[in-house]
Amino acid sequence: MTTAVTTHDGDPYIGGEWTGGEGTIDVTDLADGGVFARVSAASAGQAENALDAAAGAQKDLRASTIPERVAWLEAIAAGLRERKAELADVIVREAGKPISSARSEVESAAERFERAVEEARGLTGEYRPGTTAGHEGWQSVTKPEPVGTVLCITPYNYPLSTTALQVAPALAAGNAIVLKPASKTPVSAAILADIVADTDVPDGGFNFVPGRASEVGDVLAGSDTIDAIAMTGSSSAGEHVARESGMVNLLLELGGNAPAVVFADADLDAAAAACTKGSLKYAGQRCSAVSRVLAHEGVHDELVERLDDAMDEWRVGDLFDPNTALGPLISEDQAEWVEELVADALDRGAELVRGGEREGRVFEPTLLANVPRDARIVHEEQFGPVVAVTRVENADDAVSLANESDLALDGCVFTADHDRAMGVAERLDAGAVRINGAPSHGLGDVPFGGNGKSGINREGIGVSIEQFVRRKTIVL
Repeated sequence: MTTAVTTHDGDPYIGGEWTGGEGTIDVTDLADGGVFARVSAASAGQAENALDAAAGAQKDLRASTIPERVAWLEAIAAGLRERKAELADVIVREAGKPISSARSEVESAAERFERAVEEARGLTGEYRPGTTAGHEGWQSVTKPEPVGTVLCITPYNYPLSTTALQVAPALAAGNAIVLKPASKTPVSAAILADIVADTDVPDGGFNFVPGRASEVGDVLAGSDTIDAIAMTGSSSAGEHVARESGMVNLLLELGGNAPAVVFADADLDAAAAACTKGSLKYAGQRCSAVSRVLAHEGVHDELVERLDDAMDEWRVGDLFDPNTALGPLISEDQAEWVEELVADALDRGAELVRGGEREGRVFEPTLLANVPRDARIVHEEQFGPVVAVTRVENADDAVSLANESDLALDGCVFTADHDRAMGVAERLDAGAVRINGAPSHGLGDVPFGGNGKSGINREGIGVSIEQFVRRKTIVL
């Protein structure tokens, strides 16, 4: 059954007006099957109209005060909570998330707008007297000002909370926004657009452009009216955006292949629980997911046993059952990709401890032991519910293997030795390393992002605001 998603049926929102698209996008119901919603697909012309509307709104946004922006952010957070049940239902269906995770995502999105309120109130400049010879009488004031227009390109795996992580800082900094959501999960973003439309954000200050990347992506990313791009997505997509964009601030959070290094002195029960959650949460479809477990050879077998036990609690079930931990992958193509990586590992000599089977989009929670170092799953992003365990000899061996990947977003280390933990964390090529816990980006109160093909710059509410402002110095 196809349902309307908002009072505007997911139409583009451009320059303060809802306008019908020139095509449609059918959104698959990952909970019950079939199509549960249909949103408009914007054309290239409409994408250009959104860019023009944002450019036209820059003057009003630049003149807005911090109290005005705070009011917008607070109204959006309140609107998200008022529609929490509707949004959670949508996220279950469009993203295939269990209902408990979907509810948490809505709350996280609202909290990110509220966190942006705190950061907006701290967005201040500075005064400096002259301190160099010949300039003793100089006085200068440095003030932040918005960069102009921010293009937000959001992923399917966290369709609402990641959108909040981009939109909230951009709005807090006083920028006009053009939002392009993932075409697989545009419905939650359509509801967010509906919420923003009910606030006092100036017309053109927020524009919603649902559409296929092949039709509107390059129009948006390649426009010379864009001043900053915030994107979360695959490394290949990020590289394409970087090539298309001009001289703009790029904030790209891309693919990951996070290693979990487990030493012999680690609390193995805690390590197994953390690695299991880190690998299986949202069926592994997270850039920060634990993609490979590098276990010291002295505890490899024991850790595998405990991982096997911990995985008993992670079962696929009814997505609307609060006790369900796992759902389907976003598409059959993604499930086939995971199947391909698992088959490659097994062909190279890995041991299948559990799982390994696929039915449509559903891939069983899978545990692989003694995974050879040349297996593709050790080096490539899997985005699936697979715990792959490889033996390592010592810290040097673990760091060397971990750093062979060109993806360097997250990592984690499990050990009781503080010096070893800090030493390995500093040597791992990763944007963030967690000690005795799985990688987690939280609400964005600490900076995160990747090296190499995992991204450019760092995200977070406060650090993103800094990417979305420029400093102007006025010398008296």
